[in-house]
Amino acid sequence: MIQFSGTYTDLYELTMAQVYFFEGLEKNQAVFDYFFRKLPYEGGFAIFCGLEDFLDIIESLSFTKEDLEYLLNIGFKKEFINYLKDFRFKGNVYSCLEGEVVFPSEPILQVQGNLIETQIIETLLLNVLNFETLIATKAARIRLIAKEKVLVDFGLRRAQGPAGYYATRAIMIGGFDSTSNVVAGKDFKIPVTGTMAHSFIQSFEDELTAFRTYARYNPDNCVLLIDTYDTLESGLKNAIIVAKELEKEGHRLKAIRIDSGDLAYLSKECRKRLDKENLSYVKIVVSNQLDEDVIKSLIEQNAPIDIYGVGTKLIVGKPDGALDGVYKLSEVNDVPTIKISNSLSKTTFPAKKQVYRLLNGEDIWVGDVISLREESLESLHIMHHPFDPLKKMQIKEYKKVPLLHKVMENGKRILQKKSIKEISDYSQHQLKQLPDEYKRFINPHIYKVGLSSNLYNLREELIKKYKKS
Repeated sequence: MIQFSGTYTDLYELTMAQVYFFEGLEKNQAVFDYFFRKLPYEGGFAIFCGLEDFLDIIESLSFTKEDLEYLLNIGFKKEFINYLKDFRFKGNVYSCLEGEVVFPSEPILQVQGNLIETQIIETLLLNVLNFETLIATKAARIRLIAKEKVLVDFGLRRAQGPAGYYATRAIMIGGFDSTSNVVAGKDFKIPVTGTMAHSFIQSFEDELTAFRTYARYNPDNCVLLIDTYDTLESGLKNAIIVAKELEKEGHRLKAIRIDSGDLAYLSKECRKRLDKENLSYVKIVVSNQLDEDVIKSLIEQNAPIDIYGVGTKLIVGKPDGALDGVYKLSEVNDVPTIKISNSLSKTTFPAKKQVYRLLNGEDIWVGDVISLREESLESLHIMHHPFDPLKKMQIKEYKKVPLLHKVMENGKRILQKKSIKEISDYSQHQLKQLPDEYKRFINPHIYKVGLSSNLYNLREELIKKYKKS
């Protein structure tokens, strides 16, 4: 949908790359980690999303003729421009699988390649992965609350421009059933659905005529919006008339939709009156500023709602609006590096790494341990709290499942493409494995993420080394 090229980046990525080029550092090998420090929505988990898009983009990433002319005009040197003519990402990528349940501080993805290519893709990586992970997590939270109810994405019109395209993909991975977004439905092969707008009803002489006309052209997929004038005394009554007329012609009214007012009260009244008219098969759809908290409230009030159309608060990731994912250098030419902060929580973890999910004898998740990539499973006996030196736990007896997999080699993806449905099913399966205390919305339990002894000791050594220098 969006045409990505090498200039889809921040300027400082290119100014740094130019310095590397003229200093002869372009062949230096670097390792960068992608991770986030804080869970969104004050929740207990996040859903990793955007990997497929990211791999597709960087596999064909290059600088166009127009890109190079522009960079020359804004002051980049001709020799560096000539270097960029043949730019392709030729590195390796290790990553969690898309849809995985992930937690703060642990590497979700690692990029390994020359210093210039790994630097240039930073902004693009953060742009794609931060946004899609944020939205997929919001969608997963809504799915947890809604349980088996039907969830529809209505958010495109409230999205920040073209971001709505990728937001819909993330929403589906998070567990939604369909979308109103036609282009995303076409490109991602996901179900599309829709109803009608108030303007359709207003454009006719009266509401009943509008309903009858719509039903005539959509007899087997007819959803009537009933709150344009008076939800119960006009909209519902006219919908019942049309439903009876459809029955006589061998069709069934699919649903009514309520887009304003007291959704709990109105849905109960509608259900009562529909059932009284032997229209129990007609579903009730609601929309209007829904999110996990509103849906939770409606369910607790026993509102007889079958389908939730969720828009604004989902597609823009309210209330957070952004995930604080970062991309940090951890190794250069096989030498571990570290970024030190006055706050230990912002001091990075050096070197190439692996992340293992720890499972007890009943296959219940108990935590994740970050290790050096070359460490053997047999060496992983103790997990250290990453920021509290007094806390550690024995992990020798736990089953250890690796989370980081090689998904791109020498610039070519080696991960088999998966459909949105396959990724969503995997994500829902993983989320079911997460114990309930991490999924509650109020004061969720903090999932344990720790460091192996070797990684912990390496970090301490580097902190001492650079604090002395």
